Amino acid sequence: MSENKKIRWGIFSTGGIAGTFARGLRESETGELLAVASRTQDSANTFAEKNDVPRAYASYDAMLADPEIDAVYIATPHPLHAEWAIKSADAGKHILCEKALTLNWPDAQRIVEAAERNGVQLLEAFMYRCHPQTAKIVELVKSGVLGEIKHIESTFAFNTGADEDSRWLNLELGGGGILDVGCYTVSLVRMIAGAAQNRDFAEPIEVKATGKLGSTGCDDYATALLTFAGGLTATCLTGVRLNADGHCKIYGSKGNLTVPSPWFCSATPNLILEQSSEKQEITVESPKNLYAYEADSLAALIRGEKLPIPAQTALDALGNMRTLDLWRKQIGLVYPHETPARLVQPVAEEPLKVYPNKMRYAELPLVLNSKNELKAVSKIVMGTMLEGSIDPLTHGLALFDDFYERGGTAFDTAHVYGGGAGEKVVGHWLKTRGVRDEVTILVKGAHPPHCTIEGFQRELDISLDRLQIDGGDIYMLHRDNLEIPVSEWVDAMNEAVQQGKFKIFGGSNWSIERLDEANAYAESKGVQGFTAVSNNFSLARMVNPVWAGCISSSDPESKAWFEQTQTALFSWSSQARGFFARADRDFVSDSELVRTWYSDDNFERLERAKKLADEKGVSPVVIAAAYVLSQKFPIYALIGPRSLAETRDSMHAFEVELSESEVKWLNLE
Repeated sequence: MSENKKIRWGIFSTGGIAGTFARGLRESETGELLAVASRTQDSANTFAEKNDVPRAYASYDAMLADPEIDAVYIATPHPLHAEWAIKSADAGKHILCEKALTLNWPDAQRIVEAAERNGVQLLEAFMYRCHPQTAKIVELVKSGVLGEIKHIESTFAFNTGADEDSRWLNLELGGGGILDVGCYTVSLVRMIAGAAQNRDFAEPIEVKATGKLGSTGCDDYATALLTFAGGLTATCLTGVRLNADGHCKIYGSKGNLTVPSPWFCSATPNLILEQSSEKQEITVESPKNLYAYEADSLAALIRGEKLPIPAQTALDALGNMRTLDLWRKQIGLVYPHETPARLVQPVAEEPLKVYPNKMRYAELPLVLNSKNELKAVSKIVMGTMLEGSIDPLTHGLALFDDFYERGGTAFDTAHVYGGGAGEKVVGHWLKTRGVRDEVTILVKGAHPPHCTIEGFQRELDISLDRLQIDGGDIYMLHRDNLEIPVSEWVDAMNEAVQQGKFKIFGGSNWSIERLDEANAYAESKGVQGFTAVSNNFSLARMVNPVWAGCISSSDPESKAWFEQTQTALFSWSSQARGFFARADRDFVSDSELVRTWYSDDNFERLERAKKLADEKGVSPVVIAAAYVLSQKFPIYALIGPRSLAETRDSMHAFEVELSESEVKWLNLE
């Protein structure tokens, strides 16, 4: 976009905040208002006439179809943010979305990924974060004039005085204090905590909260205590039925800073600095309208300039939404849109679609669709432990939708994952997305202490019920029980195949010796044998088992066996449980990472992965994934992403081609 050409804006919705932004945009240095869209033509016309808007549309889709609109301002109620932000990104429009970005953290990730996929810019509309007053707060904290920051106090609460039908008290509209104005308090303390560490923002390591849910189910008022690394604490107070001012106070070892009007930046003086018995009043010059600043901030991103910090970046916005989810969880606040009955299609309110991707696929014998065609099994397999979830259902659906849209067709489930939560979420996803015939479901069971024939049979029925399917595609015994002859396992597996409960089977954490013995028996009886294995395989050597009974197949002997037999390997912890992302000799706080993967030879592999990653312009995680996928036997990499961004990073493995010599060099051969 030309540096001198103004950005042409369209506004979604005609409510009060939309009018406020329209008036503020008049003072923007970079933008002009071109269009407004509403659900009715009358509403759009009225807004357009009042605010001198050239074009008025009777639907949001119609405005998105206007090729002359460069950026959109989403001012709809909270529950509509995700849908229209994603549709705006797919239409190639840059996005300024009202706070809170979405109802929850999983939906916020979907918006960020849509913006990433389409190459558009995204900014959450915290107008105060774009104002010079907020930049001054950051400057003072980083300068050290306050000393070590000990505590932050942040409040934004008011009594609406409105009846229960108002948007502030309507669960259907995302009502309540936390989502409407509590988001401000969290965004500010995270920013200040980050500035105290000379970073743009920081995430709390602990969130404790309390609050009162009112007669409509919304939070009338609530308080959160956030703890950050180093012991810094912060309190956030919010509410829509509570008379309290909006202020911020920062307590440091050398002084305190009071911000009388942190949100609207309207007080004079703007800041009050107190050191010992001295008090200094600070006034910050701000010639533009508050909302013009945020419009110009998005314009900076669109023009390829660095975002003026402390404006809230997409990554910052995700952290904010996650903290709000933790706050809501502690007081039991759930919106109707987050319940199973409402989560029946993707958040964009459209069927799933597969976007252009570089996914690779392979076929497995007998893994067929309803047309008796071999399924295309994606070489990366989505794990379903749902680690890092605040709410497994919303998080899992976001992960699975995103994976499918990236071309992913294979899912690894297990009876023990999350006490059954993983299987239940996959079952809900399969039922509501209508893609069962296209995806491959790997089911696992018979985990100790239930690693028996009876345990396998009982858990299989439970798993299929949770998954809401008649049968899986692949079944894996989660462990081996050496007290049970392989003949009994093979017979039991074949009986289940005959019953239609799965098509092929294998063993997770089975030794090569037991696999050979089982398949020799199957051949002698003319029945199906173990055609797949799910052992650990990674560039990093598993120094100690992750759990008792875990088996790794990364050693030379196992690799040779897989090459000879061409048995399919579904490699778990293919990225060594974060070793290539987080490991450092000085990083020892994750005791399991240290115990399982830390060794001199693995750190040498890490250094080589980093060197090759630099040469190829990717991350070490991508190199580790590419190593796994470069083996000379059928191999599938199981991943357990905690976020959609981690899934995106894993997909870069398909962009890297490793030569045979590079594969050997990485593994110290």
